[in-house]
Amino acid sequence: MNRDEIMEKLRSLHERATTEKRDLTPEERSQWDELKGQLTTIQEQEARAAWLASLGSGQPAAKPDPRIGMSPSETRRYSILRAISAAANHDWRGAELEREASEAVAKRIGKEPNGFYVPYDWLESERRDLTVGTNTAGGYTVATDLLAQSFIDILRNRMAVRAAGATVMSGLQGNVAIPRQTGGATAYWVAESGAPTESQLAVDQVPLSPKTVGAYTDISRKLLLQSSIDVEAFVRRDLATVLALAIDRAALHGSGTSSEPRGIAATPGIGSVAGGTNGAAPTWENIVALETEVAVDNADVGALAYMTNAKVRGKLKTTLKTATYGDIPVWESGPNPLNGYPAFVTNQVRGDLDKGTSVGVCSAIFFGNWADLIIGMWGVLDILVDPYTGSTSGTVRVVALQDVDIAVRHAESFAAMLDALTS
Repeated sequence: MNRDEIMEKLRSLHERATTEKRDLTPEERSQWDELKGQLTTIQEQEARAAWLASLGSGQPAAKPDPRIGMSPSETRRYSILRAISAAANHDWRGAELEREASEAVAKRIGKEPNGFYVPYDWLESERRDLTVGTNTAGGYTVATDLLAQSFIDILRNRMAVRAAGATVMSGLQGNVAIPRQTGGATAYWVAESGAPTESQLAVDQVPLSPKTVGAYTDISRKLLLQSSIDVEAFVRRDLATVLALAIDRAALHGSGTSSEPRGIAATPGIGSVAGGTNGAAPTWENIVALETEVAVDNADVGALAYMTNAKVRGKLKTTLKTATYGDIPVWESGPNPLNGYPAFVTNQVRGDLDKGTSVGVCSAIFFGNWADLIIGMWGVLDILVDPYTGSTSGTVRVVALQDVDIAVRHAESFAAMLDALTS
């Protein structure tokens, strides 16, 4: 039997016992152990083959798939709300599926969670055909035939940099190196019957390695007691939002030090537009200069767009281009309001930067090809539940920990003005 056939037989044994609300019979246990042994043998053979293949390629051995092999019915029954409630009460009765999934993830990656792991199988699952059921802790009711976005999709869609076109890679395992062309082949004019001089492309790599970001949200204890699927979806969206805000900010302003990824503003080699010694109100000339900084490096291709915060948008809406344009503001209406390009607004773009005597009042404006901003996400979400911090107000603090890294593939693809004054 191959891996898939073995997995299907294991799932069938488990689901039959679960449906009948019983443990495995001695005969089923023997069959389970035999199948599990066969699967382990196959996994060891695959690992050896991957290691041998890596010797010839000079690359590290392939990492395991981030999924733990949950069946469709298991991903449908999995509830992050039930897992949070169990962790808050230190009682996993009724949440055996969620506990076993976390243990399986820990075993696969060889690392214990701070709280509990959410399996990648569930994070990426899109359709959840949930049915009414009762668990051993007293029952939970869910809606039927619900079509919902996966957690990963929700996270991506709530990231402003993703909306601008950033490249998001999820489900990564181990360190990743992305090829990058740093120089091109050379063309030569040759005489008849002549041969051009040999030349080659120059290539290096953009490394990505996991760095942990943590973001938290507070959930009321009464909310945790609910069994509504709307509440389940609300919690998923809330966790995705807090993570998205943290990733957005790092993608734009991450320092690249103290275990924080390096964002666009701190990337050496990006184009720079300065307002003045102590900053300056942004002008039409500044906006065009940002585009020019990218264009002179032949990088004005791809997902080109501006990004700034609400204060700058307000300033540019009341700033006229020039006398030549009459009463036309820098920030116009329509789908491409800034210099003919899309413009994204998020308050993750800092408005508390320093420039000379202007301390804590300068804002950033970015322009570039956002497809060259790469966000790597590793396939494990670690949830830490703190029932104590908000105990006096009746809330439970849920901390989401996600391994992420950020890289700019080509510095020339971006330009920034970091001293825009709005008042």
